[in-house]
Amino acid sequence: MSIQTSAPVPVLELRGISKVFPGVQALSGVALNLYPGEVHTLMGQNGAGKSTLIKVLTGVYAPDQGQILLEGRAIQPASTLEAQNLGISTVYQEVNLCPNLSVAENIFIGRYPRKRGGIDWAGMQRQAVELLERMQIRIDVSLPLARYPLAIQQMVAISRALLVSAKVLILDEPTSSLDEKEVELLFSVLRGLREQGMAILFVTHFLDQTYAISDRITVMRNGEREGEYACSELSRFDLVNKMVGAPAAGIEVGESDGASAPAAAATVPLAAAPSKLTTFLRAVGLGRKGALSPMDIELRQGELLGLAGLLGSGRTEAARLLFGADKADSGSIVIDGKECSFASPRDAIAAGIGFCSEDRKHEGAVLELSVRENLILALQARTGILRAIPLKRQQQLAEEYVKALGIKTASIETPIGTLSGGNQQKVLLARWLATEPKMLILDEPTRGIDVRAKQEIMDYVTALCRKGMAILFISSELPEVLRVSDRIVVMRDRKAGGEYPRGALDESSVLQVIAAGDVHE
Repeated sequence: MSIQTSAPVPVLELRGISKVFPGVQALSGVALNLYPGEVHTLMGQNGAGKSTLIKVLTGVYAPDQGQILLEGRAIQPASTLEAQNLGISTVYQEVNLCPNLSVAENIFIGRYPRKRGGIDWAGMQRQAVELLERMQIRIDVSLPLARYPLAIQQMVAISRALLVSAKVLILDEPTSSLDEKEVELLFSVLRGLREQGMAILFVTHFLDQTYAISDRITVMRNGEREGEYACSELSRFDLVNKMVGAPAAGIEVGESDGASAPAAAATVPLAAAPSKLTTFLRAVGLGRKGALSPMDIELRQGELLGLAGLLGSGRTEAARLLFGADKADSGSIVIDGKECSFASPRDAIAAGIGFCSEDRKHEGAVLELSVRENLILALQARTGILRAIPLKRQQQLAEEYVKALGIKTASIETPIGTLSGGNQQKVLLARWLATEPKMLILDEPTRGIDVRAKQEIMDYVTALCRKGMAILFISSELPEVLRVSDRIVVMRDRKAGGEYPRGALDESSVLQVIAAGDVHE
């Protein structure tokens, strides 16, 4: 889609950028135009190609095809340092600075001003103050960076980028750990930089933030550019549809801000059909600053609760708080009528909760260990390191679950890393089933596995649910969430956007809730 702009020449232009990794077309013919004095937001689901595109821009990857032009001149940055020297600076989600050094030292790392053969400390602090004042930030630059909140640390990282006379500022998920006040502080800085003529490429997955700061939006999907749009001309509902590739046919959309609500959901409020199932876990006001706004959630025995939402909507954050993997700073959890406090996942396991993480590679399978060893890890953790599970019992459990779940392996002693993704996932599911949990959290349990393995896993999970287990199910695949869930909580921008019983939503109306928020909002 062509966008008219008053700027005759973009400061940064991408033409036909393609990048292939073994077996994966990460980028295919991507184009992007970034003009001075604008905030251009890059949107897309997980795997859309946003991170790969940023790495191409900043010299981490060389494109296989295509051209990058900076102020009309073709460039080929071979490293992040070279990209920075050309005038392309990046601030990442995780602030890559030294908290033990002063603010001024962090701004000038590697570029300390010199005077009489030594570092000009006074001059460095003076310049640091001037750079920060350019962004309306007034702090003591002689204090250690660790003394300041994350939002200020982000400003320090931006001021470091400004020090090298950046023409383009790339912000890669800079708000993922910030609360609302800190986000507004960052946005006020970005608006000031935009007025000064800076070209800003903003990468985010938060809808509200996109519409609060963006001039234009480029949507990516499956490694391709879906389109480029003026922010004022693209409704939130249409944006969500374009990101996920869902058809908008048959759905009446309200004004351009996407404020309309799904009629089906509005006519079937959850309160109209109270459940007779026993509540196993109830969380009230559960939240964590910068990760999840306080929310209420209830898990019932014999019921599958689905969490739907886009990447970064707060689904995984909620699951980690319920499991004690992250510590909540607000709210309470009540299990079987007794208030609990989880200092670690061990406490959650002791309370009868299991958790299959979405990060199978880093938080799930230990690839070098055998199927048997992977399967008994959670049970051994609950038992304690001083009470080793007898080898005969380990073998018995492994054989039982290999048979029950149809895990295809030559032996229970086969390294799990040699199994297919679907069979690895089955082993991880068996790991938690061996602890005989009362509640199971499944975060993207079917991601990256074949259709048959998905069906087998979900059939087994729903059978467990019907036998009385409480299950929290998280998936990016909306049809799957809608098919298996008894209730659905729709998440958006790190908060709950509404709760609905089975049948109240279809795929399109879920997207509408994601775009618009709670139907009663």
